[in-house]
Amino acid sequence: MRKTVLIIIFTLLPMPITDCIRTTMEKGFQVETEISIIPEPQKVEKLSGCFTFSRKTQIILHTDVPEAKCVVQYFADRLLNVAALELRISEKVTGRADNLIIFKQVQNENLGDEGYRLAVGKSKIVLEANQPMGLFYGVQTIFQLLPAEIYAEETNSCVEWKIPCVKIFDKPRYSWRGMMLDVSRHFFPKEFIKDFIDYLAMHKMNKFHLHLNDDQGWRIEIKKYPKLTEIGAWRVDRDEQHWNSRGRQKEGEEATYGGFYTQEDIKEIVAYAETRFITIVPEIEMPGHCLAALAAYPEYSCTGGPFTVPPGGVWPIKDIYCAGSDSTFEFLQGILTEVIALFPGEYVHIGGDEVNKQEWKKCHKCKERIKSEGLKDVKELQSYFTRRIEKFLISKNRRLIGWDEILEGGLAPDATVMSWRGIEGGIEAAQEGHDVVMSPTSHCYFDYYQGEPENEPMAIGGFLPLKKVYSFEPTPEELSSEEAEHILGAQANLWTEFIDTPEHAQYMTFPRIAAIAEVIWSK
Repeated sequence: MRKTVLIIIFTLLPMPITDCIRTTMEKGFQVETEISIIPEPQKVEKLSGCFTFSRKTQIILHTDVPEAKCVVQYFADRLLNVAALELRISEKVTGRADNLIIFKQVQNENLGDEGYRLAVGKSKIVLEANQPMGLFYGVQTIFQLLPAEIYAEETNSCVEWKIPCVKIFDKPRYSWRGMMLDVSRHFFPKEFIKDFIDYLAMHKMNKFHLHLNDDQGWRIEIKKYPKLTEIGAWRVDRDEQHWNSRGRQKEGEEATYGGFYTQEDIKEIVAYAETRFITIVPEIEMPGHCLAALAAYPEYSCTGGPFTVPPGGVWPIKDIYCAGSDSTFEFLQGILTEVIALFPGEYVHIGGDEVNKQEWKKCHKCKERIKSEGLKDVKELQSYFTRRIEKFLISKNRRLIGWDEILEGGLAPDATVMSWRGIEGGIEAAQEGHDVVMSPTSHCYFDYYQGEPENEPMAIGGFLPLKKVYSFEPTPEELSSEEAEHILGAQANLWTEFIDTPEHAQYMTFPRIAAIAEVIWSK
C-alpha cells in the first residue's frame, strides 16, 4: 500500500510527518489519524493508548555489543538534545518499572540482519533485533512515531513527547537501498554531506554512492598525485551562465570555483556514515568523464593534452584515459589504492559510462593493445580496461560496480551492473548471472523536474513526479525467480549540473527520497 507523503520543514530540513495517533474534532466527529511510517513496515498493529517519555523513563540495554551500545547512545542523545530528557542507560531496572525502553539483541531467523520488532505499551517499549543495524532501524521508526519536532535542531521542552501503543514487525525487501550524490559538477561542504547521510538514515537506506570525480572537478585528495586537487579540483567560475553554454578557461584566467575533501575529511565522513549503518560507495570515473584528472596529468590521455577543467557541459566525452598505455593503469591503481584505504566498503564504482572511443581508434598505443590482446574493436578494448581494473580491485578484496555500459564488449567476470539507461541492461546482466542495482532514469533520476517546469527551479530536463517514483518496481517480471535473486536493490541519483547549493539539493531530494525508500524497503 502506498501512502501520501507529507512534508514539514525545520531549519530548512524537509522531513516526512509521522506522529502519534491523535483524535481531532471534525464536523462533530472524532477522527483517528493513521500511523504513518516511511518506509511502510511489513506489519503494523495499532493498540490503544500512548507511551509518554519523561525524566523518569529508563533505558535498559540487554546486550554488550559495542555497536548496539552506540545505537542506544545515539537514541538517548537525540532525546537529550531535542526533548531535554536526560535518560539513564543501564543493564537492569532501578526503582519502579513502569516507564521503560528496553533494547534487546535476539536470535530470530525471521528478522534477518536488518529487521526489528517493536512493541509499544503504555508503560514499556521493547525493541528487538538480531543485529545492531536492526536496532538502529527500529530507532528510526520510534523517531517517526514521535512528534515531528524530534527532527529539529533546537531543544523543545514544551512538546508532549509520546508515541502510540503499537506492535510492528519489519525488515527490508532489498539489501541495496541507496542514493547517489554528485559532488563533482558542484562541490558540497562536508557538513552537508553529513546532513545527506542523515536523510538516508532516517529513511532506512544503507548505501551512499559518492560521485567523487567527473570532467568538471576532482574532489578527493590523493597524496601520490597532488595535482589532482591542486589543478583538477578547480575551474573558472561561469555559474551565471547556462551549464551547456559555458566557455572554456582562457589563457591566464584564474580557476576559482571548486573544492575537495582531504583524506581526513573522508575518514570523518566514513566514520559518521558507519554509525548510521550506511556504506559509502566511492566512484572514480574511468575511462571517460575524467577531464579534471587529465587537466592535472595529461600524459595519461591518448593525445597528451593540454587540457583545462571545463566549467560546464562537455559533449561528446572524447578526451579519455589511454587504454593502450600501461602507465595509465599504474596511475589509476595508485589512485584506487588510496581510495580503498579510505573506504572500507565492499564496492568501488568505476563509472564506465558515456565513453566516446574515437581517440582510441586513432591512438597507436590503443590500436597496438587491441592487436596484442586479440580484441575485435574499441568496445572490447573498454571491456579489457574494465577487466584489468577489476582484477586489481579483487586483489584488494573489493568488488567492481559500474554503469550498464560496462556490458558492452563483454562484462568483467565478477562485475556488478548499475542499470541506468532503462532496466534492459540490468535484465541482461542478471540473466548472465551478475548482480544488479536498478537505477533507471525513468524512475530514479532526482535531477529531473518533479513539478511543472515553469513552477520549478531550472533542472536538467525530464519529468519525475513523486507518484512515478512510487510506481517503480526494481525486479523485472522478465526474470526467473533464480535470476531475480541477482537484483540487489535500487538507488536514486542526484546529478548536480544544475544544482549548486545544499538548499537546492534538499529541494530536489525531498519528498522523492521517501518514495524510493519505500519502494526498496517495503513489500
